[in-house]
Amino acid sequence: MRAMEHTREPLSFMKMHGLGNDFVVLDGRARRITVTPGLARAIADRHRGVGFDQLALIETGEGDARLTFYNADGSTAGACGNATRCIARFLMDESGKDRLTLVTERGKLFARDAGSGLTSVNMGHPQLDWQDIPLASEMDTLALPIEGKPVATGMGNPHCTFFIEDAEAIDLEAFGPRFEHHPLYPQRTNVQVASLIGADHLRMRVWERGVGVTLSSGSSSCATAVAAARRGLTGRKVTLELDGGTLQIDWRDDGVWMTGATAHVFDGSFGADWLEAAR
Repeated sequence: MRAMEHTREPLSFMKMHGLGNDFVVLDGRARRITVTPGLARAIADRHRGVGFDQLALIETGEGDARLTFYNADGSTAGACGNATRCIARFLMDESGKDRLTLVTERGKLFARDAGSGLTSVNMGHPQLDWQDIPLASEMDTLALPIEGKPVATGMGNPHCTFFIEDAEAIDLEAFGPRFEHHPLYPQRTNVQVASLIGADHLRMRVWERGVGVTLSSGSSSCATAVAAARRGLTGRKVTLELDGGTLQIDWRDDGVWMTGATAHVFDGSFGADWLEAAR
């Protein structure tokens, strides 16, 4: 895993969020930045660091930029939809472009300006086969052999979606960890609870692996919309109401498009002494 080169210089960062799903973003295009699990955990500490749901590193590479994501526990995340939208908005504002190609562990993701301050990202095709999600063994991904018969979906990260009568009634702090570490998911999983509240309209809450309860999650929203369409609960174009706001998900022939608001909250820098201790 990359680690920051030893230097006594401060390190600049940006704080962003997409519907309350918050991120620290490091720009490594002009300076080599090495992120270790220890550094990620130190930055994630909301009392002694800055705090985030995910840390994102921007680097040069194929396309307009390459993005790498880290969870608050120092583990890596294959995809982070809201962070991708936030960074896409930053790069579009910086470059004047209205369309971008961003490369992640998920592959090439296409972003565009959706107008009215909104940003859209194509999160790619969902992974529906048990091996691709991945699950521990062959099974029907539309109804897992778990109480509640959740749906398994891959969106670069594994997801486990429960459709229930009232998503508000679930204690996510207790419910989420039970299934994040379920033996059916060898790489752990993000956990969603969702309720149908209208035609093509879902209320969804999320527990993210390596993080915990978050106000929003882009990849979880995409997975939930795909799962709802596969179950016949909705069409392929869905509005999701999350704790932090509203996302529009559109499962098209070219992938799953996600559209919503972003915010670049502030810029700052980590001091050299703090960085040395954080390593």
